Amino acid sequence: MISARKGMLMGGCLLVAGLLLAAPSDKAAVQITKDPQGYWFTEGDTKVLFYQLERKALPDGRAERSNYFHPLYDLDGSVLTQDFPPDHIHHRGIFWAWHQVLLNGKRIQDQWSNLDSFWPVQKAEVVSGADSASLKLRVFWESPKFADAQGKRKPFVEENSVTRVHKAEGDIRKIDFHQQLTALLDGVEIGGSEDAKGYGGFSYRIAMPEDIRFVGDKGVVTPTVNAVDASPWMDATATYGPSGKSGIAVLTHPSTTGFPQTWILRAKGSMQNAVYPGQHPVALAKGKPVTLRYRLVLHRGELAPARIKQLQAEYAKESF
Repeated sequence: MISARKGMLMGGCLLVAGLLLAAPSDKAAVQITKDPQGYWFTEGDTKVLFYQLERKALPDGRAERSNYFHPLYDLDGSVLTQDFPPDHIHHRGIFWAWHQVLLNGKRIQDQWSNLDSFWPVQKAEVVSGADSASLKLRVFWESPKFADAQGKRKPFVEENSVTRVHKAEGDIRKIDFHQQLTALLDGVEIGGSEDAKGYGGFSYRIAMPEDIRFVGDKGVVTPTVNAVDASPWMDATATYGPSGKSGIAVLTHPSTTGFPQTWILRAKGSMQNAVYPGQHPVALAKGKPVTLRYRLVLHRGELAPARIKQLQAEYAKESF
């Protein structure tokens, strides 16, 4: 039994340390449970995904960050994502970040490199359904470069997100990521890297075996230094474990700002990125959210492009 000091049950929800959690349901196919570092998504005894709530860093304190997902498992239990990879220690599982975070023309964060970047969670709510479970988060963006006279950081962007894990359906599993970014004051801008690559936005650092292959809406895609052509979806398939090939298709909902987006792709030593907005910063208008909405489709074996197109079409018709 949880003591009154630690938490209390209210209307089917558990209030713990200011975070609102739905009471777990034994009937739910997918469960979300809190641990000291964050939240686990599981189906039965199978681990699916972990959300990193608390700040995490290398032993020497470098690359401290939070508000991302790792590990992500494929349908056979192999870990797909990487955290603190030696070639780019700032990469972290599934994340969304920008090199250029500006306030009144001055850079106050480099989220991509984890500089001056804090993401305190204001509210977390777990919602369980018969076939899926969702983690709803309200997160502030804060920087020591934007603080009051006492040095207390002040929020300048509110991030509201919903991450929904669906139960496995045969050889696929769907995972939805929906972020809305709303400036709390005028003068906020975000932008990708300042070079021609322009990378920034929704990203995923996955393992890249030698046989990794990318396929988009127009067929097989060969990674280049800069972004490749826009496509509503992108698939990466490779041999990730002893069970053989598996993959991750990322679908983009048409409500996503900048749809369809270009893609930064890498076959080794880097991340994959649905690019928004590119190298030139864009304003986050006060009170008008920017929407980033994606669906990951984990699949066992190769998934035919025609099937991915069908899944994309179905996703495009969904509201949230």
